[in-house]
Amino acid sequence: MVSRRNFLGRAGAATAAVSAAAVSKVAMAALPEPVMQTSPDTMPPLVPESGRPYNPVVTLNGWTLPWRMNNGVKEFHLVAEPVVREMAPGFTAHLWGYNGQSPGPTIEVVEGDRVRIFVTNRLPEHTTVHWHGQRLPNGMDGVGGLTQPAIQPGKTFVYEFVASRPGTFMYHPHADEMVQMAMGMMGFWITHPKQKHPLIDAVDRDFVFLLNAYDIDPGAYTPKIMTMLDFNLWSWNSRVFPGIDTLNVRKNDKVRIRIGNLTMTNHPIHLHGHEFVVTGTDGGPTPKGTRWPEVTTDVAVGQMRQIEFLANEEGDWAFHCHKSHHTMNAMGHGVPTMIGVDHREVVSKITQLVPDYMVMGERGMADMAEMPMPLPDNTVPMMSGTGPFGSVEMGGMFTVLKVRQDQKPGDYRDPGWFEHPAGSVAYEWTGALAEPVRGRADGGAAMPARNMPTSEIEVQVRKPGNARGSHDHH
Repeated sequence: MVSRRNFLGRAGAATAAVSAAAVSKVAMAALPEPVMQTSPDTMPPLVPESGRPYNPVVTLNGWTLPWRMNNGVKEFHLVAEPVVREMAPGFTAHLWGYNGQSPGPTIEVVEGDRVRIFVTNRLPEHTTVHWHGQRLPNGMDGVGGLTQPAIQPGKTFVYEFVASRPGTFMYHPHADEMVQMAMGMMGFWITHPKQKHPLIDAVDRDFVFLLNAYDIDPGAYTPKIMTMLDFNLWSWNSRVFPGIDTLNVRKNDKVRIRIGNLTMTNHPIHLHGHEFVVTGTDGGPTPKGTRWPEVTTDVAVGQMRQIEFLANEEGDWAFHCHKSHHTMNAMGHGVPTMIGVDHREVVSKITQLVPDYMVMGERGMADMAEMPMPLPDNTVPMMSGTGPFGSVEMGGMFTVLKVRQDQKPGDYRDPGWFEHPAGSVAYEWTGALAEPVRGRADGGAAMPARNMPTSEIEVQVRKPGNARGSHDHH
């Protein structure tokens, strides 16, 4: 549950310093009350009740942090702490985050706002907060040892600066970064324009989420912090499909989606059924002359991409990373391929002794969604999700954009599965098939083969060491 209050009219705050500084015990009594959230669901937009007005965003499987106004300053309170995050129903992870969740809450402000953020450290080690992409005084940049002393456990620091330019930014630690980001410490920051901007259009729906990756063994709860490449869980806002909420919009809505990447690899994000344009990066809005229609955009490490499109096609449209192994869960990298071998009976016996034993199915990986294979506690199937026509066979970075004619403005509830008009669904053909018309080549091959064998030759390949007299050291 979350306590969503704006803390209007509450007096007192720590005096801002020229750099991020510790808060005294006297000033602690005047801090904004920390607001916590533990629900994994997508929370509704937080409509501003104080400060400059703006059109709020919706954080996919997340929420926006409330603030209080104090003498014209917008004050927030972030708490860095261990959290338990539900990554999918029945699967939880022990992560580090902010205010009860990982990623932390989205922070929303308006261009020109003076912002004061109190950061309390409840982690077992020191930390800082870097405001990724922001223009601010050097001493507020949050790099431990370089621009500020680290925030020790139990201490509270304050950051204060003016949100000088509109755009989409991120926040994350710059202290023991490999550990803390691998444990899920990150969040989004949105600075809305204070007035009509020539490069920023008004939209009807504005979604945000972060790309993150974890290495959590099936049956375990805590990520491995030394993994550099072989992650097995690819997530949006620390959720994996089928635990990622759908994006529900009204037909002909102008939709904006902001995507930040704090994983260790790039992600080609692909939308079905619509074309979009990239209208912003973490450097700001893109010039209109640089925009062209896309259906996939690559979001590299440490980058943000803001896409916009007109949702003018009804239906349930897939939205996902186009790296195939990023749309799978608990993906093992040492899984042998058994295509062509019927091993279902032996697998059922082996898994009684070795619960995490797993091989690829004899027909392909789709077998993983069908085989009655027992799973270790606290994990999810590699391929999951059931749609109106059967198994979706997806996981990881995958969800659905649901476009509906009768979705009301401002209504973000799931409308259920799309009802396809008659005759608009692919179907099985049971009639006779005509012999295809084959064209006749006008000329011969450019480089005709010569000296080919007169009969077919079967090539047999043996691994080194299998044949007598082979060289095992090759």
